[in-house]
Amino acid sequence: MSAEARVKFLLNGHPQEVPCEDARILLDLLRDDLHLTGTKRGCDLGTCGCCTVLVDGRPTLSCLTLARLTEGRSVTTIEGLTPPQGLSAVQRAFVDLGATQCGFCTPGFVVTATALLEENPRPTRAEIERAISGNLCRCTGYIKIVDAIAAASRSSG
Repeated sequence: MSAEARVKFLLNGHPQEVPCEDARILLDLLRDDLHLTGTKRGCDLGTCGCCTVLVDGRPTLSCLTLARLTEGRSVTTIEGLTPPQGLSAVQRAFVDLGATQCGFCTPGFVVTATALLEENPRPTRAEIERAISGNLCRCTGYIKIVDAIAAASRSSG
């Protein structure tokens, strides 16, 4: 009788040890097993960015990442980006500047923008556009999204 495969990692700053089949993708582990539904299932092909999470601080497509590859790593979802006192600077800017329409893609954009601002606190518009190029929105023209990320960069630090 073999032991059940498990994966140990930090999730939003908290240690986790959960059953994990070898072929289980991170998106399914987060949504179905851990009930964190802020990470969205969009295309299952890695082209829309709706499933973006941070793995060791880097934007990662959870629909293309095997959950077992998070062993010993840190995973941050949209739920882990909201501070106890309210919205983060990026989240607040998205709300204040109307950077959401239907909101389905918003978690992926917020996660990606958070990673960008952590690496580059004062990006140019071109750098913001390049950073979010893997995130698709079917409702907006991206102008308000770029505006919100730029505003968040000005409001932090």
